[in-house]
Amino acid sequence: MAAEPQDLVDGTSDVHRARPHGGSRANVVDMNTPRTHYVTTTDGVAIGGTVHGRGRPIVFLHGGFGDGDLDWDRLLGHLTGRFTCHLPSMRGRGLSGDHPDLSPGRQVEDILAYVDSIGGRTGLVGWSAGANLALAAAARSAAVDAVALVEFPMRGLMDEQEQADIGDAIARMGELAAEGDVTAAVRAFAGGPFNDDEIAVAEDAGYFEAAGHYVPHVLNQLQQVMAYAGPTPADPAVLGAISAPVLALHGSETMPFYHASAQHVADHVASARVREIRGAGHAAPLTHPEALATALTEFFAPAQQSS
Repeated sequence: MAAEPQDLVDGTSDVHRARPHGGSRANVVDMNTPRTHYVTTTDGVAIGGTVHGRGRPIVFLHGGFGDGDLDWDRLLGHLTGRFTCHLPSMRGRGLSGDHPDLSPGRQVEDILAYVDSIGGRTGLVGWSAGANLALAAAARSAAVDAVALVEFPMRGLMDEQEQADIGDAIARMGELAAEGDVTAAVRAFAGGPFNDDEIAVAEDAGYFEAAGHYVPHVLNQLQQVMAYAGPTPADPAVLGAISAPVLALHGSETMPFYHASAQHVADHVASARVREIRGAGHAAPLTHPEALATALTEFFAPAQQSS
């Protein structure tokens, strides 16, 4: 059973709250109309996101390739009748400003700033790389009262073949980026975690082309992630600090280490449980948005009713 969230140390005390930008003017703006929300971090970066719908707030953190709108827009039609969906982009993506510091620790601070600026309790959803950030933020924020992870990646649980596949995909992305073919570079990177069906869906949707201009940023960020020596969301001490309920989602057709990563979370967070999205691989937000939205609604709606 899900445990009741307890107060944690709030890591947002040294950040500026957001100034009103569209979403903050609920009394004069139709809450069914898309709007924007911004917060400025302590190092001067504006973190921006589009906001859709009305109801319990949920912050959606995108994966490693895209931005908030690109990764989550397929879910909106299934969620905005019940939830206020915040789609922030990490620094250097979407509506957000850029900065040389793309380290995991700095990006967690960005998320804490954004969550704190909303005011009150909120849910968090993270896909892939965004799931790492969601867990790290939940361990530090009393405002996060429920967390859903979509394909949480724990690199330490990869077998040799999975490590080789992901490594080859990253190397090929770098080669194609150096040749100036950024769309092919994203496609090559996706060839690590995505299966063939997901590649086809993403191709048809124009996802790789839309994400192509982020390739230099992605390569820079990967270098900083590999060099990062701080605590990670996979650490038992980090997971043990999370008191909010956690739902760890993985696709039935994904790489095995994503299954293992979800179970690792369930083994170390008292209020966590695992759920499988049948027929999905790594890219459920793109290929199975309705099934994913159903799982999220069932998870977040009880918290909405009890708030």
